[in-house]
Amino acid sequence: MPLALCCLSHSPLLDISTPKPDLLAEINLALSQARNFAAAFDPDVVVLFAPDHYNGFFYKLMPQFCIGYEASGIGDYGTEAGEFDVPRELAEGCAQSALDAGIDLAVSLKMEVDHGAVQPLEKVLGGLRAKPVVPIFVNSVAAPLGPIARARRLGEAIGEYLARRPERILLIGSGGLSHDAPVPTLASAPADVAERLITGNAMTSTQRQERTDRVIAAANDFAAGTDNLRPLNPVWDRALLDLLATGNLEAVDSWSNKWIEEQAGGSAHEVRTWVAAFAALAAAGGYEVTSQYYRAIPEFIAGFAVTTARPTGVSMKPIGDTTQAGEVN
Repeated sequence: MPLALCCLSHSPLLDISTPKPDLLAEINLALSQARNFAAAFDPDVVVLFAPDHYNGFFYKLMPQFCIGYEASGIGDYGTEAGEFDVPRELAEGCAQSALDAGIDLAVSLKMEVDHGAVQPLEKVLGGLRAKPVVPIFVNSVAAPLGPIARARRLGEAIGEYLARRPERILLIGSGGLSHDAPVPTLASAPADVAERLITGNAMTSTQRQERTDRVIAAANDFAAGTDNLRPLNPVWDRALLDLLATGNLEAVDSWSNKWIEEQAGGSAHEVRTWVAAFAALAAAGGYEVTSQYYRAIPEFIAGFAVTTARPTGVSMKPIGDTTQAGEVN
């Protein structure tokens, strides 16, 4: 059965900040298009490529890739908490297909995921249990990182398997684009923070609120130009979106992690989720991008994008507002 794709940026600030009304209208239109696209495709199951921000994966054991056979959302930044409906047999098949292709990955029977995985399910599908979901963790934060080419080959291997399945499958990639979010690193974190990055000790409600307050303050400073975070890079973001639309995905194989960070910030490594999702779609044949929204949004500390794509020649019945959000400077 056909595959379809929706890739989008996530942000802890998406539901807790108040952008200007015209910007909010743009974002809501882009997300509405993505929801309409998903509703028209009407998937039986979702395969989700998403990062983590030291909420489910820690240095006591940090894989580069992990497929959840069971999973739950932790409910950070106002996202939904609770158990995913994971189709076990499909998750196992995805894992085996990747291993057979030479991609080393882990599996988890107790995966925990944060807003990076849950938010796109809420925005595109209506909730974390709206559809059965196979969650695939793609390390995009915790050094050392493997080459981005490995993420492409992961997606390719899984896509080849999914293309043989009878289900209608929606691929979701969550993350990016350019941004240098204030996420702690093991090398520079204070001792107490470093300990949590290693052990994963649960945060108290007070600690979570303090973290939320810090992120909001950092976004306000970034939007005002009074911080030292790396600037957003709309030129790099648009070049990436153009490349993904062409299907020339092997071009990313030459990108070094250092170059990505220099061009687009430390958190831009999250574009691995987009690369993996597009590679999975490409493995089933040619595809076409059906909608694309982009805006550099300092208030979110993110180059924010929403893109949908489908196999070439596959039509879907329009549902609701299908006005193109387009690309915005």
